[in-house]
Amino acid sequence: MTAPLVPETISADYSLLIAVISGCGMGFFLERAGFGSAKKLVSQFYLHDMGVFKVMFTAIVTAMTGVFILSSTGFMPIENLAMVGTFLPSQIVGGLILGIGFVIGGYCPGTSAVASATGKIDGIVYMAGLVAGMLAFAAIYPTVEPFLNAGSMGQVTLYGYFGLPSWLVVVAVIVMAVGGFVGATALEKKFAHLKPEE
Repeated sequence: MTAPLVPETISADYSLLIAVISGCGMGFFLERAGFGSAKKLVSQFYLHDMGVFKVMFTAIVTAMTGVFILSSTGFMPIENLAMVGTFLPSQIVGGLILGIGFVIGGYCPGTSAVASATGKIDGIVYMAGLVAGMLAFAAIYPTVEPFLNAGSMGQVTLYGYFGLPSWLVVVAVIVMAVGGFVGATALEKKFAHLKPEE
């Protein structure tokens, strides 16, 4: 995503520099939030620490609201955003594979990079597995390409799919987030007894 910068207004070298700085900044804040620890991340699956859910939902709502405001004011037209196409069959399978890997390994790709950067052995092993998986995927890509491109729906947005005003979808997602936070807090209290001793 290049927004709010219009594509090609800065050179590729500066774009790479901005990406490196942004990535390091994100990694720093993930580590400070405790997301460089597999124990912290898998705690959400035991329902006694829903911090990951709360942080990620907050990030989604913040980004969504920011994009809506910037687009509505004309500062950053939504058309300037690069949106990935929707391919439901392959994206469902990919989501399942990522989810299973998350539960087993305790990391997602981003948090494994954070763990590796801080010297955690499990994070380094996870990153090695990630690289091996990418190489294996590249090797079988010609075979699975037809499945990956099956069921193309083009670029889909929630408001476009449901035929609703974009502001209404923004409000609905915010309400969902608030409900999710309340529910997550209730779960944390209910399952607090499962939290291991430090």
